[in-house]
Amino acid sequence: MAKRRRLNLATRLPCAAEPEWLDGPGHQRWEVAQSLGDLRWLNRWFGGTYLTVRALARLTADLSSGSKLGIVDVATGGADVPEAVAAWGQRRRLTIEILGIDLSPVIADIAARGGRQRVRLAVADALRLPLGDRSRDVATCSLAVHHFDPGEAVRLLRELGRVATRGVVVNDLIRGPVGFAGAWLLAQVLTRNRLTRHDGPLSVRRAYTLSELKDLAEEAGFREVTIAAHVGYRAALVLRCPA
Repeated sequence: MAKRRRLNLATRLPCAAEPEWLDGPGHQRWEVAQSLGDLRWLNRWFGGTYLTVRALARLTADLSSGSKLGIVDVATGGADVPEAVAAWGQRRRLTIEILGIDLSPVIADIAARGGRQRVRLAVADALRLPLGDRSRDVATCSLAVHHFDPGEAVRLLRELGRVATRGVVVNDLIRGPVGFAGAWLLAQVLTRNRLTRHDGPLSVRRAYTLSELKDLAEEAGFREVTIAAHVGYRAALVLRCPA
């Protein structure tokens, strides 16, 4: 079992266990939708969407025009990342079927009403996906691993690997001073949304370091792990499933 994270002298940023507000109940629907919009903007302009698409391109480099590709995006949130993936697949002339899964019925409904026409949405637990073994080509997950403690994060990665045949793409923040400073600054200048202002900096403190992410993936049973870092605050893990 992965050990609880500790302060790494290289990062100089202690981890946090405090829950993020967006994960809790009782919020107004409009402020949840607004916070998801903030995340969509950050994904688009600060590399999150790009990292996932680049990782998928690596996993599917052998596919030719007209090939089918089944993807499940877990903890999909506003479903902006899988929507961008669908657009990428269209440019590559792939026949893509994407299922977006989120634990929150409210968030899933907001995503569905946000014009996500190329993503089918469902409500389910990320740790108990209602999918058969190896039923999708690729499983993706964006900005979600840091919501789980190490033991649950390993379970999440194993579950993603269970339903995928090609591999898993995990996109998340990196715990460190660069990311924390950037998240704090953006939370102050980007939005007045109280959820985003609270959760943005906290997300970085809850996140894992690159070495911790790799350890979690290996403990989950992945032997071929590729990490592509992005300017010090975000990373994508490409985890290939065994043939």
